[in-house]
Amino acid sequence: MTNKDAGKSADKPGNGKSKAIDAEAIRELAELLSETSLTEIEVEQNGLRIRVCRQGTPVYAAAAPMVNHAPAAHPAGHAEAPAAKREGHPAGTVTSPMVGTVYVAPEPGTAPFVKVGDVVKEGDTLLIVEAMKTMNPIPAPRGGTITEICIHDAEPVEFGQALIVIG
Repeated sequence: MTNKDAGKSADKPGNGKSKAIDAEAIRELAELLSETSLTEIEVEQNGLRIRVCRQGTPVYAAAAPMVNHAPAAHPAGHAEAPAAKREGHPAGTVTSPMVGTVYVAPEPGTAPFVKVGDVVKEGDTLLIVEAMKTMNPIPAPRGGTITEICIHDAEPVEFGQALIVIG
């Protein structure tokens, strides 16, 4: 096999050699990240997987949680599962856009962003979801009154899990 043939065989699947890097595809994915405000995107095509992610700066630099963060106090005999575990969400439910850990205040020991009965307007920060050491503020999608908080501080949340209900 000549050097010219060796370059061609590297692109053939199943030969055990790495595939050529598609710099244009990486550029397009990076542009897509910027356009959509995503922090990470991964695609797989013809057996080639490309993952592009960017490191965002935390919105609240002091909001990084402590590992030994004390759990929120719960009333004695609290046996009912949080509302976030229920199937189906009522109208006005704000769900988690990602998997992570939810924080209800900008820093441990400070007042929460919102509490039941508060009136919020569209864009107000409701809470923070930490994912991959990045603090992601969760804004109110519309104005209204907070009728229910479905999570507890420093609790792990899943994609689509109910966080807050705005009435």
